[in-house]
Amino acid sequence: MDPIIIVLLGISLVLFCIIALRLNAVVALLFAAVVTSLLTAKEHIYNFAINKGLSPEKAEALASQALGERIAEAFGSTAGKISILIALGSIIGVALMRSGGAERIIRSLLNVVGKKNTSLAFLTGSFTLAIPVFFDTVFYLMIPLVKSLSIRNPRKYSLYLMVVIAGGVMAHSLVPPTPGPLFVAKEMGIDLGLMMVVGIIFGIITSFAGYLYALWANHKWDLPMRDTPDISIEELKEIADKKQEDLPSLWLSLLPIVLPILLITGKSFLEMLLDDKLDGLSPFQVQLVQLLDIVGDSNIALFIAALIAMYLLWSRLKNVEQFNQQIQESLMSAGMIILITCAGGAFGQMLQQTNIGMRLTDFTGNAQSAILPLAFFLTAVIRTAQGSATVAMVTTIGIVNGFGGENAYPFHPVYLAIVIGCGSKIFPWMNDSGFWIISKMSGMTNKESIQHFSYLLTVMGFAGLISVMVLARLFPMV
Repeated sequence: MDPIIIVLLGISLVLFCIIALRLNAVVALLFAAVVTSLLTAKEHIYNFAINKGLSPEKAEALASQALGERIAEAFGSTAGKISILIALGSIIGVALMRSGGAERIIRSLLNVVGKKNTSLAFLTGSFTLAIPVFFDTVFYLMIPLVKSLSIRNPRKYSLYLMVVIAGGVMAHSLVPPTPGPLFVAKEMGIDLGLMMVVGIIFGIITSFAGYLYALWANHKWDLPMRDTPDISIEELKEIADKKQEDLPSLWLSLLPIVLPILLITGKSFLEMLLDDKLDGLSPFQVQLVQLLDIVGDSNIALFIAALIAMYLLWSRLKNVEQFNQQIQESLMSAGMIILITCAGGAFGQMLQQTNIGMRLTDFTGNAQSAILPLAFFLTAVIRTAQGSATVAMVTTIGIVNGFGGENAYPFHPVYLAIVIGCGSKIFPWMNDSGFWIISKMSGMTNKESIQHFSYLLTVMGFAGLISVMVLARLFPMV
């Protein structure tokens, strides 16, 4: 069966199970993964593995693997990437909210920027943080602040939520050293400094478009704050009414957020500067680099932050039973998010194994004259079909590189790299693990997640395409 038909059937099945049958998302996604895998021919899996760079022996082994094993491995690989981060992020979030730390940060933020500028502060803050730090980590750290601020004005909950998303996702896909733009820049031979500068410029443009959409969507749709497994609305209100002297200090409240960002940022930029070359460094400097390599790993950095957040919570409670109960509740909340996210990852990988990425290359033809919109829409289709923005960017760059090198276009190839990043934002939905993380941690329904997340990213993606095409014509840089 043609991969395009398989992908369409898989997508339709997920939508039918969740919307019409109202099945639990985990069950629906796993069911769709099983059906998709059953319909995928062995030759498609083999070709997918070869295109991914596996040896013929490993490709044959994957194609011959039992259906259940392939789904379990896909589920497990997703868990390996995000499960520890989600669990630790949940602990940090609960500890910050219940200890009053998030409330203390919000009061200080309001004193500095004022109520009118809070949404812009969230937008610029998430954009800046997501340059060196993965977006999901930024979201875990900022969602407690969004909730604590929104309890004062619930009508602006969706605005604060969307501006955090808007700033973070565009930095993640346009500015190195995050994997997608870093890989694209290296594959196209683009200077990383230039990629960062141009990525920031278009990141500002697209994030501002997202900000405008957030203002419109906040006015059009009322997104209510709901109880989530980590904390209830009533508990947030009680914390918001506390006196200043009953809240923890600002520096200790900020530490679980600032420290992991500094550690992860330090490791990212050090790797980019050293490029694995330790020659010329003193033994002490080598040890320092090795230490930062350990503590700068996102899992370890968030573990350290979680320990600090737990101390912050203990310092306010000083009750073993309450402390253990709240940590347990945070982990139970994370458990369901992990299950849904990993099921979405398994479904996405089953879609990838249909070899949908290579199948779409049949439609490209020789379209060098329209390479910018071609690369954009090709990335968008691959992203929507299989769920991973990074996979979509990597697949597309492999295709468009066949059209020629740096001198093959009437503009600098950095524009092509940016438009691929923008295309990877188009309509994330239920086969994207990020969709479920944002949906469940913010208390949104599936419909609300599409309105406040999927549409938001789509608007920013198209804003990126338009701005790239205009500026590539006005300032081709060649």
